[in-house]
Amino acid sequence: MFDGAAASRLTVAVRWPPVAVRRGIFHCVTLKFPRVPARVSEALVLRTYPLKEADLVVSFLTRDLGKLRGVAKRARRPKNAFGAGLERLSHVRMAYFQRETRELVNLDSCELIRSQFGLVSEYWCGVALDYFAEVSEAMLPAAEPSEKFFRLLLAVLEHLRTAGEGGTWLAVTYFSLWALRLSGWLPELDVCLSCGSFLNDGESPERAFFGRGRAGLICGHCRQALGAGSNSELSVASRLAAGEMVRMPVAHFAGQEWGRATGADLRRFLVQQIESLIERRLVTARLFDESAAGA
Repeated sequence: MFDGAAASRLTVAVRWPPVAVRRGIFHCVTLKFPRVPARVSEALVLRTYPLKEADLVVSFLTRDLGKLRGVAKRARRPKNAFGAGLERLSHVRMAYFQRETRELVNLDSCELIRSQFGLVSEYWCGVALDYFAEVSEAMLPAAEPSEKFFRLLLAVLEHLRTAGEGGTWLAVTYFSLWALRLSGWLPELDVCLSCGSFLNDGESPERAFFGRGRAGLICGHCRQALGAGSNSELSVASRLAAGEMVRMPVAHFAGQEWGRATGADLRRFLVQQIESLIERRLVTARLFDESAAGA
């Protein structure tokens, strides 16, 4: 039988917390486990911003999650967990903590896979690195996976390493074209935006013109009809080169001579399209315009 006295004794026996604990006889020791990063991603560092006295805000493009921004604690101190991994367009393996309620992730450390330090010694390669980072930072939406854009950056960086400063102009042109194409904003290069006529007839190709604020090319007839006399011309050679770039990887053009003047009109057209998309002028693009003017 389970009588009242037994129930009373049981209640006393299971009373919580125990008397010994209430009196502080036992001490609770918390086990300290090593902190494990919540995620590790292959990434390219786009840009860093100073924060407080010793921290950095880092914008980086991951292969799996797209563009993210995070805080690197004590990254500006001589001894830190990041080393040279936060330099512009460094290829790293980034360890970070991500919370759904916060816009910025917490960076834990990064393992350097490949640095672009060797390219900085050549002036135009350094400008190209700044251009790649600026365009990527401006065009890519936050936290939207874009592995193709990630591979595009790796491809043009590899081209710069193998071709040196002589490959700068091709790398910049190829990157600009594919940045627009992957974003879905590359205009048709063989059709007039106004009348729809075909521009790249094999026997007698039409002249094509472009201007700031116009999302495409117009033929000579439409240029006269619209009174757009100040528009620049995109040559047939540049249009054919753009068509080839759409079909071929950048490594395919490695053996070709591509100087400052080569495709200068195409670069100007692509830069204007990018600036119309992001609704501001690119700082680094002005340097390419100055070089073309002085060539």
